[in-house]
Amino acid sequence: MKKRRHAEAMVPQAWLGLMKGQARKAGRRVSPMAETARDVAAHRLEDARIWAAPKLDQASHSVEEQFAPMVSAFLAEMSRRVDVSPVKSRRRWPMLALLTGAVIGAVGAVMYRNNAQRWTDTMKDNMREGVSDTAKWTGEKARETADKVGKKSDDISGKIS
Repeated sequence: MKKRRHAEAMVPQAWLGLMKGQARKAGRRVSPMAETARDVAAHRLEDARIWAAPKLDQASHSVEEQFAPMVSAFLAEMSRRVDVSPVKSRRRWPMLALLTGAVIGAVGAVMYRNNAQRWTDTMKDNMREGVSDTAKWTGEKARETADKVGKKSDDISGKIS
């Protein structure tokens, strides 16, 4: 690593005083030129403003009369294309179909319920009649069997005796 050595310059006070004096003299000589430059710049700025004001006014009228209507029409067209509001004619048919389906379903459910109740009542009546018929048939079969058994027992007892 190298160490850098800094040399300090010793400037005498007299030399600093001399430099300040020369700077003041140069300032006094440049001051009138700076004032003139400031005045010229102010006049040129004013001239530029005088020239630019009518040009800007003309440009604003041109934009207002020619460019703005085109931009406005373009934005209106884009808003129509982007708008998500539903079209009424497209929305009516699906709703009508949905409501018709719901009504048909409700009517079908009522008819099914009525048919189920009628079927249940019919089955109960048939069962009552069927039980009585079954009881009569069973009783008849039991009597027939008893008669057959009685005949067979008489035949067997007649052969044995």
